[in-house]
Amino acid sequence: MLFIYAIIWCGDFMAFKKFFKDFWELFLKFIKNKNVYLIILSIVPFISLDLFTKIFTKKIDFVEFNMLEPWFFTSIWCLLFVGLALSFKNKIAKFIYVVFFVIAFSLFLVHNIYFSMTDEIFDFHLLELAGEGSSYFIDAIKNANPKIYFSAIGILILFIFCVIKLPTLNKNNYYLMLGITISFIALHFFIPTLYGKANTSLSWNSWYNHRNIYINFNDSNKSFSITGMYEYSFRNFYITFLAKEKTEDETQKEFLENIFSNIEETEYKTDYTGMFEGKNVIFLQLEGIDNWLVTKETMPTLYNLMKKSINFTNHYSYYNGGGSTFNSEFAVNTGYLTPITYTRNAYTFNKNTFTYSMANLFKKEGYSVNAFHMNSGEYYSRSINYKSWGFDHYYSLQDVKDYTDNSYYLDRELALNETFYDLLFKQEEKFVNYIITYSNHMPFSSEKGVCKQILDLKEKEAYEALSDEEKLEKDKEIKEEKVYTEEECIRIQAGETDYFISLLLKGLEENGLLNDTVIVAYADHYLYTISDKTILEQYKNTSNNLINQTPFFIWSNDMKKQKKITKVTSQVNILPTILNLMGLEYHKDYYTGEDALNKDYEGIAFFSDYSWYDGKIYVDGNGVTSNSKVDEEVLNQKNEYVDYLIKKNDWVLKYDYFKYINKKTN
Repeated sequence: MLFIYAIIWCGDFMAFKKFFKDFWELFLKFIKNKNVYLIILSIVPFISLDLFTKIFTKKIDFVEFNMLEPWFFTSIWCLLFVGLALSFKNKIAKFIYVVFFVIAFSLFLVHNIYFSMTDEIFDFHLLELAGEGSSYFIDAIKNANPKIYFSAIGILILFIFCVIKLPTLNKNNYYLMLGITISFIALHFFIPTLYGKANTSLSWNSWYNHRNIYINFNDSNKSFSITGMYEYSFRNFYITFLAKEKTEDETQKEFLENIFSNIEETEYKTDYTGMFEGKNVIFLQLEGIDNWLVTKETMPTLYNLMKKSINFTNHYSYYNGGGSTFNSEFAVNTGYLTPITYTRNAYTFNKNTFTYSMANLFKKEGYSVNAFHMNSGEYYSRSINYKSWGFDHYYSLQDVKDYTDNSYYLDRELALNETFYDLLFKQEEKFVNYIITYSNHMPFSSEKGVCKQILDLKEKEAYEALSDEEKLEKDKEIKEEKVYTEEECIRIQAGETDYFISLLLKGLEENGLLNDTVIVAYADHYLYTISDKTILEQYKNTSNNLINQTPFFIWSNDMKKQKKITKVTSQVNILPTILNLMGLEYHKDYYTGEDALNKDYEGIAFFSDYSWYDGKIYVDGNGVTSNSKVDEEVLNQKNEYVDYLIKKNDWVLKYDYFKYINKKTN
């Protein structure tokens, strides 16, 4: 039996040897054909357009230049262009080749000129605003990076040579056309799988998942980075103009229509309307500042501000796994929460219409509106989102200065950085500054992170304050490292945030702005990032969603004492409350939450599992109430109200309903 197998194997080997020899001879004959080189050369202009676009947009810095997936996409598009052109005979082939190049060349110029002006890849969605930007078109072309035009000329010369030398057929080859098309479609479906799996549920870093980015395709810079110029352009065009809208549930549309068509156009006024009219506003979003940290010992500056403020003592910051910090930014700026009934991160709504956002309403009254944070605008797509909300600029410490260390982690840099100081305090017009702190961020350890930075800095400052003799004695000492507990580090880091607030007040006073500025201070979330959960148990109710209780107060220097508001509030109450205090014209029913200072506001906060709290009753996600004596009719009414709020919140975002309202009213 083994002998028979050996004969068969030898026979197969000989057949394989013959096949390989024939294949090698065919291959040598193929590569000696000069047309092969001309075909390869004809692909080079298309590859070059993508290559130079990647070079000119390297500032995006989201993925490595050698990431394979974008090059795979570019390769199959280039092969499609050239392959389809060469499937036709003579002049038709050259005509199709020229048409494809003109399209590619136009995309190259548009993307690079637009990026040179805005630091963003062009999005076809912007064509809806073409009328507004037409006056800047010529200036954009004049002021673009000259290297764009030099490279364009070089590629154009190469292209002309390729057109002249392009090999053509004597008749159309439909088999080649079919093979190229089928191969392209198959590979186009396959390449996205190389990104890995998309998140099936919300997580804080979904904004970084390449598959999520490809599916959503709502961040132009990230989408371009992972796909290349051709795939980005054609997919962006398809999503913008050709993709069918998801089937809209007529019941949901009717629900929204009933809400917004029955809104009365009456003037909204309360006892607090215009209380701070004409003042500047600073929104102070405090990273991880839980209620138990706002004490005279840990955060004396913030504590003293709260003592002379409108203090909302029953406030809750909505939290879920999709990035709780940005959830708060989204809610305060738009008046809407991250959706509960379907999976969408807050930072994926940057193409929605937010006519009634905080920034847009303040800008309408002549305010400049800017945001300030330590992290780059790429994180959570903030630069794009803040622009979509109507902000003038999103400023990042990382972007305005090349830090050689992590000192920008310290909140003090928000005021000590010279550029930020001028931007915060040297404005000639009325302003709204949206400041996001960072220092009370995990890890909470004296061995790493912000806590170690602060301790090292304090030790250095203490050492430098010693005399030369004292320094010599200090150098002789055996250094014993003090071990700090997690809670001690948390308080040290919260103290850093408090130090920044003192610098903020100092800057306002130095520039004569203290009496003309309102500070709206609130936490983005409770301190859920803490490792030792027993610390939280010492200071707050951790048994249910009431753990989300956080600080929220509004301070003005002319307030002499604290006014406590005990009604339940959440992030969606902040925007309508501030708009009314500032005397701005707005529609109170255009938001998920209500003005918390309205005497008719009853107070309620709901959470992602449909649980809710009204100050007296807590109902968990299963409908179980904490108070068995509550009237069933009242309970049903509030359950229905929470259901109404969640539907209103989620479906307005889902259908970009304010875009529809704007079209309807204009």
